[in-house]
Amino acid sequence: MTELHWRAATDAGSYDGTALISVGQGAVHLRTDLPAGTLENAVATLSWPMAENEKIFMNGYQTWTECPELPKWGRQRGTDHIPKFLLDKYAFDRYGDYHFVRYSKRKGMSHGFSYCYFRSGEHYRLVASLDETPGYTIFYYDAKAAVLRIERDCAGVCHGGSVFAAFDLFFAEGSEDEVFDAWFAALGCRARTGKKLAGYSSWYNRYQNIDEAGIRQDLDGCKSLFKPGDLFQIDDGWEPKVGDWLETDPAKFPHGLRGLADAAHADGFLAGLWLAPFVCEKESALYRDHPDWLLQVNGAPWCCGGGWSSSYALDIDNPAVLDYLKRVFDRVLNEWGLVKLDFLYGAAPFGNERESRAARMQRAMALLRDWCGNKLILGCGVPVMPAFGVVDYCRIGCDVGLDWDDVWYMRLFHRERISTRQSIGNTIFRRQLNGRAYGSDPDVFFLRAENCKLTAAQKTALATVNALFSGILLTSDDPGRYTPAMRQQYAAVRDIAENAQDVQVNADAGNGAVEIGYTLNGQRHSIRVG
Repeated sequence: MTELHWRAATDAGSYDGTALISVGQGAVHLRTDLPAGTLENAVATLSWPMAENEKIFMNGYQTWTECPELPKWGRQRGTDHIPKFLLDKYAFDRYGDYHFVRYSKRKGMSHGFSYCYFRSGEHYRLVASLDETPGYTIFYYDAKAAVLRIERDCAGVCHGGSVFAAFDLFFAEGSEDEVFDAWFAALGCRARTGKKLAGYSSWYNRYQNIDEAGIRQDLDGCKSLFKPGDLFQIDDGWEPKVGDWLETDPAKFPHGLRGLADAAHADGFLAGLWLAPFVCEKESALYRDHPDWLLQVNGAPWCCGGGWSSSYALDIDNPAVLDYLKRVFDRVLNEWGLVKLDFLYGAAPFGNERESRAARMQRAMALLRDWCGNKLILGCGVPVMPAFGVVDYCRIGCDVGLDWDDVWYMRLFHRERISTRQSIGNTIFRRQLNGRAYGSDPDVFFLRAENCKLTAAQKTALATVNALFSGILLTSDDPGRYTPAMRQQYAAVRDIAENAQDVQVNADAGNGAVEIGYTLNGQRHSIRVG
């Protein structure tokens, strides 16, 4: 047993208390009466020693945030080292938690959201949240002090008096499956579907340079390889500008998208379409014509990042915004069976006096589910726990690249950057969410030779890891250009995704590598990544 010290406060009064905690205790609910006022904080601390060879995992803020297992004396990089002129131009600090979480430059300091674990061999100590509505549960670990600090991201929210739910925590100890099965049972959360999807996305070959002819060419190629029920997904580039969703780009798609959706359905495929519903870019008609729809922070629209012509958050408290998005989904979902919804973190960069940042994000996710009904949702760029049980599939890492780890200077920037290496790491270390919270989307793999700088070994590692730990398995190649050898490779990847058993992960393989073993068709296989 260890003693947990906790405190909760409004500007009108506070409470300090203690509780005895066992590592394997299960649910712990810390509640207290607080006087009416504005919440200032809720903080808990407990002694938490780590062995020298033990590893720590801190879940990143949103799906793109890099979150590998760290050694005891590891650390995380923020954005405070980036020159201000670059932050002002590219908004690297707007993709993650940098504007509201403190980063330490000291070794042995790390933080994460909603859950964390400490692993020694195959033994796990899990500490997780059971309810994020009062505010994100943020874990901070200090290896030097051997202290785990837990904070509730609730400052600024009005409390009406009486009982305040300072923390709803879950402690578990045991094997990987034991602790994660117990946590999700306590959450009462189940994945909406157990069906695995495979198929195609247009993004990583054509990016925004798509048009009707190119998409029809890729659809013809997909017919030569994919199975009925597989996904054919048109990604970003079909819209005039991000935010303008009620029409297609007239130069690229003069006949709209209905014919392409019908063609995909006629070929037996599930048709999917990409949108970023809670943001718009600066060059969009929406930004120009509806400045009152933009989320204002300190008297200016809140920039969510430097992509496109810079993207800006929409204000989901504005009824006109909600009416517009409902019309968008009503129109889109008449034609498309799946929507990939991206940059969702833009819905809730801040809370307000009525709700926490996390509650606002949960409200946004509930809106999406209401608008989409029973249609499939692939979530992306979303804070992780608010998506649990709401989306059918969800990205668990950053975008892959056409090379292994991008150019050297990009590695100095934010934790949400494009990187195949980082994407594979998140796929491995968030593997416990697959099939429990949703079907995990590890992003695409490549087999093609053209327009791709990955080595053969890197392609194999990416494809194998994606196949082993995914609920949705996509490539962004044009299958019509596959050689016979590539078709055999693709069939082998599908075989792994559909039939691999007894998957074992050894993250202590040395030199930062991870060894993964699995059984396929009665034979044992292994792959080393890192």
